[in-house]
Amino acid sequence: FGDLAWVPFTYSLQARYLVDHDPMLKWPTLVAILGVNVLGYLIFRGANGQKDAFRRDPDAAEVSHLTYLQTKRGTKLLTSGWWGMARKINYTGDWIMGLSWCMLCGFESIVPYYYAIYFAILLVHRSIRDDHMCQEKYGDDWGKYKAIVPYRFIPGVI
Repeated sequence: FGDLAWVPFTYSLQARYLVDHDPMLKWPTLVAILGVNVLGYLIFRGANGQKDAFRRDPDAAEVSHLTYLQTKRGTKLLTSGWWGMARKINYTGDWIMGLSWCMLCGFESIVPYYYAIYFAILLVHRSIRDDHMCQEKYGDDWGKYKAIVPYRFIPGVI
């Protein structure tokens, strides 16, 4: 059901809204929204790219400066760079991009923001589930990691 009905509805809602509601956004507003999207993209791609590069070769020049927690399982959890700011910083970037897509519909109705609201709930739930799985996977090391990287999404906030 989700792939056939829910996903197409959720991802096309803004386009459908724009068919009947032109927000008549001015250029400065559009540029600001583009800036929000670019910010989200840079966070999302920067964080995921950094993690991928570290997994491939932790001694590579672009990631060799990063600090990490060596786990008892033999794996390494990044504690600096993007991943030192927040444990799910990539989710933050992903959500910011989604918010920018909603913002293109203007600010007169909450309807086109359904996606951003739904996606925020989904990401919070996913992060809680991930946290539980990581606690089982890493044991005491996960508690140490959370002490080093206390924020889940937004550095200094949450």
